[in-house]
Amino acid sequence: MSFNLRYADLKKPHAWPDRRPAMQECIKSVSPDVMGTQEGLYGQIKDIASDLPDYDWIGLGRNGGSRSEFMAVFYRKSRLEPMEYDHFWLSDTPDVIGSSTWGNKNRRMVTWVRFKDRQTGKEFYFFNTHFDHEVQKAREKSAELVRQRIEGLKTELPVILGGDFNGGAGTNAAYKILMEGDFLKDTWVTAPQHRGNVVGTFHGYHKAVPNGPRIDWILTRGPVTAEAAEVITFSKSGEMPSDHFPIATWLEFR
Repeated sequence: MSFNLRYADLKKPHAWPDRRPAMQECIKSVSPDVMGTQEGLYGQIKDIASDLPDYDWIGLGRNGGSRSEFMAVFYRKSRLEPMEYDHFWLSDTPDVIGSSTWGNKNRRMVTWVRFKDRQTGKEFYFFNTHFDHEVQKAREKSAELVRQRIEGLKTELPVILGGDFNGGAGTNAAYKILMEGDFLKDTWVTAPQHRGNVVGTFHGYHKAVPNGPRIDWILTRGPVTAEAAEVITFSKSGEMPSDHFPIATWLEFR
């Protein structure tokens, strides 16, 4: 699952204390084995971890340490074991913490993990990111860098890339860079089954938009097949957990 959490804010409406119970139930309703999150602040990530004791998480603030937003990766402890992980920044100096060189005001980054499935012994890579919301050049440069980093793995293991890309799937140039030459596959497109309502993934606390833009994607590479996909339109007592709907896919490793 990929879920833009909407950063914790005490300002009403949709303050984090009001959204937190809905967030907990939303994630439990899907029960993903692995989930990439975006925008979560350190205290917020700790709250979610406390509410979901079956999960552990890996992440780093995009400004370094616990500062600013995390691309935290949550995983079910009984199912998955992290074998290695790292972070890089979406800039011309990706190994420099908090670097930003493409005109975007907010630092942007990737957290990735190589997991081992405790049940099958199989391994896979999970990349989690959040592209810039204002600068199209930054989105395109980010797509080029992420593609280079995935290519640099030189692996035959499955690779999953999820995140909030702030651009419409199928239309934004960043999407096309990642998909060009069949490099990655869009699980929403390849999945034979769409569960639930087909709506856009960003709602801004308003009504869901039928067939609206998908700016949150889950892409794959290698021996992995999408069996189903769903935009999770969950709410609790009228409160939505975030201003994004999470997107989930059910995958089979071949």
